[in-house]
Amino acid sequence: MSSYKVRKTPGDNKWFIHDRFGMFIHWGLYALPARHEWIKTREKISDEDYQRYFDYFDPDMFDPGEWAKAAKAAGMKYAVFTTKHHEGFCMFDTKYTDYKCTNTKAGRDLVREYVDAFRAQGLKIGFYYSLIDWHHPDFPIDSIHPMRSCPDAYELNKTRDMRRYAEYMRNQVRELLTNYGKIDILWFDFSYTSKKTLGDIVDERINTGKGKDDWEAEELIALARSLQPGILIDNRTELEQDIWTPEQVEVKKWPTHSKTGELVPWEACHTFSGSWGYYRDEMTWKSPEMLLKLLIDCVSLGGNLLMNVGPTARGYMDKRAVEALNVYAEWMKYNSRSVYGCTMAEPEFKAPDGVRYTQSEDGKRLYAHLYNYPFKYLQLPGLAGKVKYAQFLHDASELIADRNAVKNLTQSGGEKHGSIDEDMLILKVPEVKPDVVIPVVELFLD
Repeated sequence: MSSYKVRKTPGDNKWFIHDRFGMFIHWGLYALPARHEWIKTREKISDEDYQRYFDYFDPDMFDPGEWAKAAKAAGMKYAVFTTKHHEGFCMFDTKYTDYKCTNTKAGRDLVREYVDAFRAQGLKIGFYYSLIDWHHPDFPIDSIHPMRSCPDAYELNKTRDMRRYAEYMRNQVRELLTNYGKIDILWFDFSYTSKKTLGDIVDERINTGKGKDDWEAEELIALARSLQPGILIDNRTELEQDIWTPEQVEVKKWPTHSKTGELVPWEACHTFSGSWGYYRDEMTWKSPEMLLKLLIDCVSLGGNLLMNVGPTARGYMDKRAVEALNVYAEWMKYNSRSVYGCTMAEPEFKAPDGVRYTQSEDGKRLYAHLYNYPFKYLQLPGLAGKVKYAQFLHDASELIADRNAVKNLTQSGGEKHGSIDEDMLILKVPEVKPDVVIPVVELFLD
């Protein structure tokens, strides 16, 4: 059994720690302009001008069954869908606003269809819900609001009531957690009490952020847990909950609790490209190697990966997204054993440069992910005498330990290669790298 003790959380995280890989889905009106999900505030678009995206939203090719099949094929075990993003548009049939998908040409509850399709594929269901709302009349204008540069912003705020908005959020969360069966994850986004600003503020009195007190977060979370016992909730309300969520960063070590030092459940969220929503002209798409390394790196540090897809305004995933998902599908088909139910390797196992270890929860198998494919011999320190059997995971072909072959190698000058540590396990590998983006060696421990 793994020696790592993960901090106990209010929700049931056992399945989450086991499954390791999920799909994030950012989809909303911002798919129509197709130039970033924050377009409304980046370009300071008024409600009146943004209305054209509502009027023309018509996802005639939306097929959530195809999305779900693609997620499952990619090895993803759960999904998190944007029920409402910062623009305030609701992808479900809420009673508390007319700004919803059922009043567009879509004419139906898109969250319902997502839930039914993904549940049918055996995937766990997550909801993203933005704490921010640039459309709601009670959400105060602040440092990241589209109206932040309006000369009368401060005066307009006098008629806006954050308490009414907090009640609005609770009402919608109640709908989401009541009308769609069991919900496994609730992903709130996000607090910014640090007064993050996009600039162009004409009145310093609105140079403010928002946090737990504004969201009335304690009441909001208490409501969620009363409706869905066991649900996992992220920590972006500024209240510590179940999941730590580093975003678009390379995590170097397992995150720990700031006060107790305990290891915490965590999930890195990343994008295929440089945007969460569909961005037609964005070209910084990640390579197959990078896509796989993000997943492997997370698991090797005891974490999960939530990888994002931004569907088009017509409701399908564009070719680039499909190709990225296929990278995972091809690799996970043969190598998922090194991901599911795995975690960071025990401290005694130190991976050499160019290798990432994961280890099964029962401790019986160690997985070496070969970022840098070795020439003829794979040298693994500290593993001599500890491995009963070794094989490539993708095809279960045996890898034979061959210590003497390396010890007797000569350099160009004819001198002995040098001493090999006695605890070094040396495996002979094919000179030609297998046709796998990142090969995995499965080590059965003694």
